[in-house]
Parts: sequence; C-alpha cells; structure tokens
Amino acid sequence: MVRPIKVAVIGGGCGALTAAYELSRPEHDGRFAITVYQEGWRLGGKGASGRGSSGRIEEHGLHIWLGYYDNAFRMMRECYADLAGAAGGRSPYGHWREAFTPEADIGLFGLGERGVWQRWAARFPPAPGLPGDPRRPGELLSLVGYTARTIGLLRTLLLDCVVESKETPAGPEPDFADLSTIDRILSACRILLDRGAFAGAAVLVEALGVLGAALAATPEAFDSAVVRLMERSVKGLRDWLEANTLLGDRHQYVWEIVDLVVAYLAGVVRFGLLTDPRGLDAIEDYDCREWLRTNGASERALQSPFVCGLYDLVLAFEGGDPERPSLSAGQGVRAGLRMFFTYRGAIFWRMRAGMGDVVFAPLYDVLRRRGVRFAFFHRLTNVGLAEGGEIAPGMRSHVESLTFDVQAETVDGMDYQPLLEVSGRPCWPSRPRYDLLRDGERYQREDWSFESHWDRRRAGEKTLKVTEDFDFVVLGVSIGAVPHVCREILERDERWRRMTREVQTVATQAFQIWLDEDVDQLGWRGPPYIVSAFVKPFDTWCDMAQVVPEEAWSRRPLTVVYFCGVLQDPPAPPADDDEDYPSRRTEEVRRSAADFLRGPVRHLWPQAYGPNGDFRWEILASDEATSGSARFSTQYWRANVNPSDRYVLQTPGSFRHRISPLDMTYDNLTIAGDWTKCGFNTGCVEAAVMSGLLAAHALSGAPPLDRIVGFDHP
Repeated sequence: MVRPIKVAVIGGGCGALTAAYELSRPEHDGRFAITVYQEGWRLGGKGASGRGSSGRIEEHGLHIWLGYYDNAFRMMRECYADLAGAAGGRSPYGHWREAFTPEADIGLFGLGERGVWQRWAARFPPAPGLPGDPRRPGELLSLVGYTARTIGLLRTLLLDCVVESKETPAGPEPDFADLSTIDRILSACRILLDRGAFAGAAVLVEALGVLGAALAATPEAFDSAVVRLMERSVKGLRDWLEANTLLGDRHQYVWEIVDLVVAYLAGVVRFGLLTDPRGLDAIEDYDCREWLRTNGASERALQSPFVCGLYDLVLAFEGGDPERPSLSAGQGVRAGLRMFFTYRGAIFWRMRAGMGDVVFAPLYDVLRRRGVRFAFFHRLTNVGLAEGGEIAPGMRSHVESLTFDVQAETVDGMDYQPLLEVSGRPCWPSRPRYDLLRDGERYQREDWSFESHWDRRRAGEKTLKVTEDFDFVVLGVSIGAVPHVCREILERDERWRRMTREVQTVATQAFQIWLDEDVDQLGWRGPPYIVSAFVKPFDTWCDMAQVVPEEAWSRRPLTVVYFCGVLQDPPAPPADDDEDYPSRRTEEVRRSAADFLRGPVRHLWPQAYGPNGDFRWEILASDEATSGSARFSTQYWRANVNPSDRYVLQTPGSFRHRISPLDMTYDNLTIAGDWTKCGFNTGCVEAAVMSGLLAAHALSGAPPLDRIVGFDHP
C-alpha cells in the first residue's frame, strides 16, 4: 500500500483552505493526508466572523463578493452541492443562492460646488449567467475586447447626456450600411475624423461606434491602422471634452466618468497596451491617479467620487495615512475592467450571514468529511530549513521542521469541535468554546487572547519533522506574519526579504451598529446601497439588514449597518512584548466610531439626531439595559492590527516582488494567499482562492492552469 503524501497546511484563510479543498478532492483518491494548523479557535483569516451576544454576527469588516469572482463562487457552489448531497438533498447551510443574494446598487458621495455632500448612485443591470458558471473559451475579454467595451460605454454616456443639433459638416458620407470588412470600417472612421475635432456630438457618437466596430473586427491580429485611428479619436475626444464640459452641469458626474474613460483610452494608445505582451503589467510602476493624470484626466475627475471610491474600496493608503493614497495603475485598471464588464448575475453579491457562517463553516464541514484534520490552537512560530549555505541558482533547499506554540488542549485529547448552532445553522463563536478546553475556566477568567500577536501565553510547544510528520507545506499565513515565522528563510533568501518589504499591508478598523429604526426612518433615501467615498476614517459603509434574521435577538432590530476604513499606523511599530497594544488601538476605534456617529453620519441620516443636535443613542438596539451614549458600549468595533489581519496593498512596482505559489525554490514548500503572484494581485477573496488553486497545482498538477479563470488575464 502506498503511503499518502502528508501535507501541512498552515493557516485557515481562503488561500490555505482552497489548497486543502483541491488536494482533498475525491479525484485524488486519498493521495494526500492533510492537516490544517490554525491559530486560535476559528477559520477565516481576515474573513473570519463569530457570533457574540444575542447571536450577533461580528465581522472583521465589511465583506461583499463581486460578480466576477468566478473561482471563489465555483468552489462555494461545489461546496454547498456536496453538503446537500451528503444530507440527502437539504443541508443546514441551505442552497448557495440562499447564502448569496444579488445586489445591483452602489452609491458614492462627493462634495458639491457649495460644500454640500451629494450622492451619486447607479443600478447595474443583471448580466447573463451566474458567477461560477463555466466560461466559454474567449469569453473572458482580452484587453482589445475591454477597450471596445469601454468605447461602447463612452458612446452610451454621451448619448444619454448630450443634447445638441444633429447637423454635421458637409463632406462625403461614410457608408454605415456596409461595415463588413476592416477596410470599410477604417474608411468610414477616417471620413468622420476628417470632419475636424468632432464638430458635433452626433459625429462624435458615430465615430465612437465605428471605432468600436474596428476593435471588435480585429481582436487577434491587431491592425496598426486601428491604433492610429484610436490616437486621432482620443485627441478629438479630449479637444471636444475640454471645449464642451461645463462646471456645475447637471451631468457633472457623467462628465467626470467620460473624462476618466477618455484618459484610459489615451493611455491605451500612448503606452501601446493593446500590443504589449505584458498587458496591464506594463503600467504597474505608475500610481493609478498618476497614470490617468499623465493621460490627460482633469484634477476634478481625479478627485471625483469614482476615483476616491476606488481607493477607498481597496483600502489603498500606505500606513493607513489618508494623505498617502497608493494603488498601482495596472491593477486598478484591471479590477475596474473586470468589475464593470465581466460580472455575471449581479455586480455585487451580499452574504446572508457572516462570512464565517456562509463560507468558512461549510468549507470546514466539507473538508472534515473528506478526512482533512484540523489542529486548532496551533500558532506557527518557526519554519525551519535544512542545513545548508545560501540559496544559489539551481540549488534548492527544503523545509525540515515546523514549530508551533500549542495555545490550548482539549479536555479529552480529542479534536476540538469549533462550531455551535445559532438559529439552526452551524456558526463560529466569537470566543473559544472554553468548556471543551483543559483549563478553560482559567483561560476565560484571565481573558487569554488566542488571536493576538502580542499575547504569547501558551500551553506547550510542538515541533513537526519532515517525512515523519509532513512531506509538503502550504504556507497560507498572511504576509504580515511571514517575518515572524520565516526568519530562517529571510536570513537566506533576498527575494523573500524584498517581498516582505515591498508588498505592504495596512491596518483597518470597523464597527457595527444595530438599529431599532431602519435607514429610511433615519432619513436615507434610496436602496440599501454599498456606499464608498464618504468621510474618513469610515469612508465605506453598508446597510446589512439581510443578516438580522440569522441572529438570535429577544427583540429583533430592524437593521444593522457596517462601517469600515483604514487605521493609521503609529510613528513607530509596537514592540513584540507590548501586550496592551491591541486594546489601545481598539479603544481608539471605539472613540473614533462614537465621534463619527455624533458628526459625519448626519449627512447620511439626518433623522438620527435629536433636537439638541446629538445622535439619538436610544435607537441603538441592545439586549442590555443601558441609556444615553453609554448604549454605544453594547455595539461592536475592532482594530485589525494583528500582522495576520492587515489588508494587503498593491502599491506601484510591488507586483514584481511577489512570489508565485508555482515557485518551488524550497522543494517541499508552496505559499498561498492574496499576497502572492496569482494573476490578480490585490487583497480580495478571488485573489486568495486563485493563489490556493496555484498552490494545489504546484503539489499535485491539478487543477489545470487553464481552469483557473483569469490566471493569464492581461
């Protein structure tokens, strides 16, 4: 009998668990014996959630999935189907369409001409299919295809808001009845362009339509003549835009979008992106705003809610400093193109409950049924390398040992059972199940923090040896934790040192409030938008009323609202023995959140304030008897300052320092997480899942790389 290959998966975030999911597929026929080693009592990484008092869902922050998360949705759809099959058709988790619900609305806030906050909202129409459906060959657009779609968007915007004479200059008329060949398309476009700098909006719209046809006609063998026509078209667009855009126009937000789209098209031409084999990686050394400015975008457009919202949604601020926005142009453009043009079903998808309940509890259940073991309360402290000199070209080393702090042990020595039931569904608690732990009463009394980097109390230590305890390692911790657990690798390997230095992370903050009045009663008008580009420090928020029925209140609130944003780092990093650091930052978030309710929230909910101008604290729902501002103490807030909780940034130039899970410099080690080189280099669920798929491929050859949607995306 062939001995199974023993795989140690370190970490319980999306990247690590995706690798475990792929390696434990029935198709591998038990080839891999997998153990997941996880700090503390729950899975999820930055997506972990737990149930607190009243069965409240308590998250790390606001989590929304996007309609282009093909790989992540495919895994979860399979997961829900497996659980339903094991339960004879109906599992306690329900169907994936019950767990995820479509969201078409998004809102942005911006200061108007008179310093008044103005709301811009959009409803995105349903797109064919559902996220996770198999994509046909070529369905995921090339950069040429994206550019054609962008031109179509620009044409639509102009048709919606430009009203002027349909008269056009005299001259030969293009034959729009026959655009059957590229030569006829180019001829028609030249005739339009020869009329001057888009003498009227009607001519402008016609030229855009013909140019879009030219792009669509040559997706594979791109014609240099089309590039020249694009260059002329963009110049005409910029000239026309500067001559016709008026400040204070009722279409000002549309004009800002037009301005940005024209800058993108100018950049495509100027940087030769349609023919550059690097695709959007060719502009990764630029900041997104810088690149758009270089290509003619106005300062008004660059400070518009659309650009501010892009930076806010991906928490793109170095050190958490609002004065240091930083997002690479290639990834910013790539994310925008995929978000707007490749979503399926809906542009956003909300989760019915916490991400821990909807994603990580089902994943845990499926993996456990497949025979994956889980070692909770195991904090990795060292990845030990085999003895040897410096890593040289062609010379591979390997991981020889893994050392863990064992934070706690179970009463009976059996595996820890982490889940509990709330409203009939398996969930993660917000605190360990102390009754299952040896010395659990002491841990509870002394408030041991099993998830704090600065709390180093432990019940023991364990060292695993290669071949005896594991053959391969999937390192799925966040990059913020790598310097603390991979010291031997960093001492030897300059590439890893550069990666941990250049791939930056940012601390975040979040708070949740449960309300006895819904946002309509508080003065909000419109759907429950996902809102960004608002006042810092909590610039992004969302009405999450859909999760309240999943909680266990004695008297159910009408809604719960989540707020989040970046949290600025202190001038000097905290010492490793500064045990009070997390509590100080958490208290800072509490004060900041209370002040936010007293001030900026009045722009959102004017009816949330009493005659004295103060926030009406009594509208906060609580099962505790409190009154006045003290009622805020019953709500939920957190500072995500742990190295493993910090959000991963994509700053200009940092992409070249990321290491791929396919890199096997250490021949029994691969890596997984949204900080790796995975084809979509940004901090999100989809990137982490793609990385986990690559890690599984590195160890097993499966899944095939062409099955990973977007891995070779331009």
